[in-house]
Amino acid sequence: MRSSQLALRSLSLFGSENPCGGIITEATSKADAAAMRVVSRRGAARLVLVSAIAWAMLGLVALAFHLRPCSSPVAFLSALCKKDNKVLSVLDSMGLSLKPLHRCPIPVADDPNAVAIPKRTPNTIVKKLSYITIDKQDKDPSPLFGGRQNWKQREESFKLNSTMKVHCGFMKNSGADMDIIDVKYIQKCKFVVASGIFDGYDIPHQPSNISRRSQKLFCFLMVVDEVFLDFIEKNTTVKVDNAGGKWVGIWRLITVHHLPFDEPRRNGKIPKILTHRLFPQAWYSIWIDGKMELIVDPLLILERYLWRGKYTFAVAVHKHHRSIYEEGDAIKRRKRYARPLVDLQMKMYYYEGMEPWSPKKKMPSDVPEGAVLIREHTTMTDLFSCLWFNEVNLFTPRDQISFGYVVHRLGDALKFFMFPNCEYNSLFILHRHTREHSSKVEWAKTIDEIVKKGLKESRGGLGLWTPYPADLSSVELPAVKRTSPAG
Repeated sequence: MRSSQLALRSLSLFGSENPCGGIITEATSKADAAAMRVVSRRGAARLVLVSAIAWAMLGLVALAFHLRPCSSPVAFLSALCKKDNKVLSVLDSMGLSLKPLHRCPIPVADDPNAVAIPKRTPNTIVKKLSYITIDKQDKDPSPLFGGRQNWKQREESFKLNSTMKVHCGFMKNSGADMDIIDVKYIQKCKFVVASGIFDGYDIPHQPSNISRRSQKLFCFLMVVDEVFLDFIEKNTTVKVDNAGGKWVGIWRLITVHHLPFDEPRRNGKIPKILTHRLFPQAWYSIWIDGKMELIVDPLLILERYLWRGKYTFAVAVHKHHRSIYEEGDAIKRRKRYARPLVDLQMKMYYYEGMEPWSPKKKMPSDVPEGAVLIREHTTMTDLFSCLWFNEVNLFTPRDQISFGYVVHRLGDALKFFMFPNCEYNSLFILHRHTREHSSKVEWAKTIDEIVKKGLKESRGGLGLWTPYPADLSSVELPAVKRTSPAG
């Protein structure tokens, strides 16, 4: 009995009995456990590697399907374009959406060389437009770019007269200065394709399908700041012509110095909205955001969107929103600007009579896709641009909110064409920003947070901090129904 106990004790101390015979020592067990851990780690690593490769392959397949037209002769590929397709739904839930861009054919003319350029639209309602460049009440040695427009001046600017003088940026000694060689170059530009890149958020994309006639007729002007110019000179080939002008492909770089705003989004509104102020000799302009690659001849664009219907301003309908209150709600949800300040701007607009969009309105939408603007620079179009910029300067830099308000205030005075969103997506190829812009004020939830954390802008949006000439405390914004998961 005692010998049996000793044997059991020795087994417990030095190992255990193997069911297949023999004894498994403690050292053997540790070695086996270590080996198993190594095998497990290797297996896990292989699993992760294989999963990553499979996920990447799935992403490439998804991208290939996304780029392939829905009119593919292959039945499976065409089926993927159907909205109710189960494969599409599953991949969409995985974050690999194969949904094609909402595109449709543009009914442009066949040949740019056959396009007849019409006579310019006469100025009828507003015949003479000039600009305020000095505010008597502004004693600051570094004046505000947008001026110090008061509430009375703002209201008067919406009352149309044959002769008008309004704020329109570019106050004297307020910044946004160009080099002399660029000023001389743009004096010859009557037809302009303009774009802009500030703070290095994008890289220039060369337009395609541009006819020789358009290459000779149009100036392709890329407005940049010093930060981007330094970046592009270090990372790509910038050609310098005999006059000292700088070029990247077809784009003539126009450098703007002494940016007037401390918020990059506002600086980007200067060439976008005030194109006529930067390029005062221009008769026609097409603005495209810096992240876009134009793929339609600009002469065909003017013929389709302006001349054919005798319009002076064309912009696309927003893909998701019709009402500015829908757009404002989306801006808040996506944290594109401080929520309380977006609410304050919309309360002002609602108090001033801006109703939510409805089919009863003459315009198909109050909200545009603002990345492409097509204009004939009549005095009325230029006035609209000035008033639009003034709203962006006074309030939030979210120009899609203020656009519809200015249209509302001017009524039928401007010959607008809001074209289908699917045509808008057929004008260009959209590229991603090189990096996303974000400022701390966009995340602010309360006025107190903006004040205490020092997030208040110093040179723009001052109308949001100037006492409004009415009590807005009882104003309730109209209810908003979210019309799209993406909106």
